[in-house]
Amino acid sequence: MGHIDEEMVQDKIRQQVFALLDGKAPSRDPQGEAYRLLVVAACNYWNKAMPFLFERIEDYTELLMPDDLLSGNSILAYTREAMTPDVCVDVEVIGWLYQFYISEKKDEVFDGLKKNKKITPENIPAATQLFTPHWIVRYLVENSLGRLWLLNRPGSKLAEQMDYYIKPEQPETDFLRISKPEEIKICDPACGSGHMLTYAFDLLYAIYEEEGYESNEIPEKILTHNLHGIEIDERAGELAAFALTMKARAKQRRFFNKEVKPNICMLENVHFDEDELKEYMDFVGRDLFTLGLENTLRQFEEADNFGSLIHPEVTDVDGMLEILESKNVSGHLFLSLTHQKHCKPCGRPIT
Repeated sequence: MGHIDEEMVQDKIRQQVFALLDGKAPSRDPQGEAYRLLVVAACNYWNKAMPFLFERIEDYTELLMPDDLLSGNSILAYTREAMTPDVCVDVEVIGWLYQFYISEKKDEVFDGLKKNKKITPENIPAATQLFTPHWIVRYLVENSLGRLWLLNRPGSKLAEQMDYYIKPEQPETDFLRISKPEEIKICDPACGSGHMLTYAFDLLYAIYEEEGYESNEIPEKILTHNLHGIEIDERAGELAAFALTMKARAKQRRFFNKEVKPNICMLENVHFDEDELKEYMDFVGRDLFTLGLENTLRQFEEADNFGSLIHPEVTDVDGMLEILESKNVSGHLFLSLTHQKHCKPCGRPIT
């Protein structure tokens, strides 16, 4: 219709789009070409706020968009028809869409199981991405996060909005003491597209409000201090980060300007050759490079297979990394490559 967001689309692109729409630029498909230019501009615009989901692209051919994108029978038309505003009210729809998206792959994996084919690490995400219904999410979060808060704040009215909360029959005295909301740490070790985390966001927002925090600072505090997710499926992890970002944006219109990214970590394999590891251990020193550290590194050789089932022998990762990072290996090329692998976490932020 020619209504183009000036903030989203650069002036040069706007001129190209209008030239196509006005017939001033030769094209076999002016509407389709103009639309593709706008899609690229939108992706690059959202890249600034959500780099974990939108990569910066130079040309629409990188997106592999079909030629009939604007026809009445295109995937875009069907998407618009299905994705009504009512459907999109709850960001949880992202998870259900992803489950549907990988359903064919999941069926293929389970058909293989019937034929005695083992599930390989690369197929684990498709086989295990089963998203938790909302009532189960609420039951779990309300009776963990909600319960912890009520134990610390007996006068809280949080229970009034927790329909699935079960009040303890006997008074409890042995529980984690919380003096302020920022101290609460919630980690979903297999977060999928973030259903558990997005509802925890809602409950945490109510907790911060009850404590008298300013509404414009609450979303940033929740994503910075409270919520953490771990995942082996990169696409699901990206969608979890997206869902949390949109929860924050719904509460604060200027949230994107803060450049706050959700704490979603993708577990990655860390592999060392035997000779490579031995040479590095000799250089660093056996007193620092303990057997426990070596065993911990070995545990992450199949991180994409075992995921959060891994229980590291060495838990003071930050302290150990600080010591290793202090070692100067600049004069040793091959040791430097090994050093880089040691001094990065066995997972990376989804950003």
